[in-house]
Amino acid sequence: MKQANKKRRFSPRLMIQIAYAALSNGYIAGFAKGKIYQGPMKQVCLPGLNCYSCPGALGACPIGSLQSVLASRDYSFSFYVIGFLMAVGALCGRLVCGFLCPFGLVQDLLHKIPLPRRMKIRRIPGEKAIGYLRYIILLVFVILLPSLAVNIIGQGDPWFCKYICPSGTLMGGIPLVVIGEGFREAAGALFDWKLLLLIFFALFSIVYYRPFCRFICPLGAIYGLANPISLYRYKVLKDRCTNCGACRRACKLGIDPMKTPNSPECIRCGECIRACPHKALISNLSLKKQTKKSPCGGNCEKCKGCGE
Repeated sequence: MKQANKKRRFSPRLMIQIAYAALSNGYIAGFAKGKIYQGPMKQVCLPGLNCYSCPGALGACPIGSLQSVLASRDYSFSFYVIGFLMAVGALCGRLVCGFLCPFGLVQDLLHKIPLPRRMKIRRIPGEKAIGYLRYIILLVFVILLPSLAVNIIGQGDPWFCKYICPSGTLMGGIPLVVIGEGFREAAGALFDWKLLLLIFFALFSIVYYRPFCRFICPLGAIYGLANPISLYRYKVLKDRCTNCGACRRACKLGIDPMKTPNSPECIRCGECIRACPHKALISNLSLKKQTKKSPCGGNCEKCKGCGE
């Protein structure tokens, strides 16, 4: 049992999350000097939330980049950012949320803090309706306000980054305030507000799985819309399914994979696939591998997709 728990704690997904967070925020000189990296890599969008203001950030956040273009007085549309989001969404959907988002990693680690089972919240009232809030935030704070609420010279603000994003506070705001004296002097009520939001989501993440991803994140909202049509998606083999409910119980997001295997809420963590005792839930890429191995396509009652 102890060995199984150890393997569970250091899962491949967790290792990928940690490695990606370290690589995408690996500009050590930025932390040492309290300066933001502004080299050529900063013009390249990364798939997950990656705050521009983080001293270690080597790439750009797609949500921050989109707001910068929409808020600019010189540009009104970014073919690069929109194309990037469409390409990533079409390729893998919210797999990015499950594997390549540093703030997703933070929430996962916080949720691993041991508490009595009764203190862990699996569902909250109205969570499905609250989930639509991230689409409202995407429309209002990421698109409309940066475009329309402009100053006298026609320049807008990155509203989501400036007033909401707790990822930016954690990876950008706090390190800069700690390292740079000038940033400490400039920090005021706005920083206090962002810090309160960060504390709220951090504490909430301990008892409830990924609240920011579920209810707030506009990037997850964009990728989630692509889940049903992305190149990488899940498939139910109904001839194997016994409706045991193992996949539903394994999903920390409260999804029933048998009914909606490609739900916009799904972050592609793969827990449902690992939990299924009958291998009835697989990715479409796994199905292709099985088809190559077995003439029957892995669907006969005898081989169950093992290729024998």
